[in-house]
Amino acid sequence: MGNITEKSFKGKDLVSIRDLSKEEILFILNYAKKFENYRGNLLSGKILATIFYEPSTRTRLSFESSMLSLGGKVLGFSSSSSSSVSKGESLWDTVKTVEGYADIIVIRHPLEGAARLASEASSIPVINGGDGANQHPTQTLLDLYTISKVREGLDNFKIGFLGDLKYGRTVHSLVQALLNFDCDFYFISPEVLSLPLGFKEEIRAEGKSFVETENLLDVLSQLDILYVTRIQRERFPDPMEYEKVKNVYIITPDILKDVKKDLKILHPMPRVNEILKEVDKLPYAEYFNQSKNGVTIRKALISLLLGVTL
Repeated sequence: MGNITEKSFKGKDLVSIRDLSKEEILFILNYAKKFENYRGNLLSGKILATIFYEPSTRTRLSFESSMLSLGGKVLGFSSSSSSSVSKGESLWDTVKTVEGYADIIVIRHPLEGAARLASEASSIPVINGGDGANQHPTQTLLDLYTISKVREGLDNFKIGFLGDLKYGRTVHSLVQALLNFDCDFYFISPEVLSLPLGFKEEIRAEGKSFVETENLLDVLSQLDILYVTRIQRERFPDPMEYEKVKNVYIITPDILKDVKKDLKILHPMPRVNEILKEVDKLPYAEYFNQSKNGVTIRKALISLLLGVTL
């Protein structure tokens, strides 16, 4: 992994998965193993600020859990209505204020580019917890960590992305990250929610190919990983367009009869109707372990960016 060490990350921001090289990604994934069962006072005296302008359960709580389990403390807000944003304060001013209260910031915002702006405003590390339909790099790292555990590596597998590939920031980030590795892409969605052209061009530019289809059953039996996403009502400019596609894909035990025995189903959560609860008890369901892995990855990231390491 070259000259990359724990010190390589100290004081840096994580705004986009593009900010990380393949070697840095692999370093983080390997370093995270140290945190799987770690609880201690590594970050005693450190404070994490969570600035969340959008609702969140897993991202916000897993960051808070991570910081608390490392002996640190947490402050922040979970909606713009509970902050001075409701009084008209700019994002820049909010970040400049909060940096005086904390050692590291996690931000979630509905506008693409907001996390980058926050990182420019801040003198302390900023982590993007999701900005609009753009990026969600810590979700990508926990997705990669999960895949690497179930596949014993990040090469030689077939991954299908199902659902909202147009607005899904988790899909966008993960596709970009997987371009560093040897895997085959399958994109399954209604035409109106297909992967944006720019990402397809990026895949081709890397000399890789992909399969596109609207019919999951055309490719399901070939997949090693099925990455299911929610059709995101909040991203649709036209509510009627959402109604047309909201239940277009539903994973049931019946449609999994002919899949590979070691297929794993991932989902960034929250789910609505796209995976029935009956699937949870099947050996293919990996999404709750995936969510749990978020704490491990985020503990490692906070540790690295603060420069206080195991």
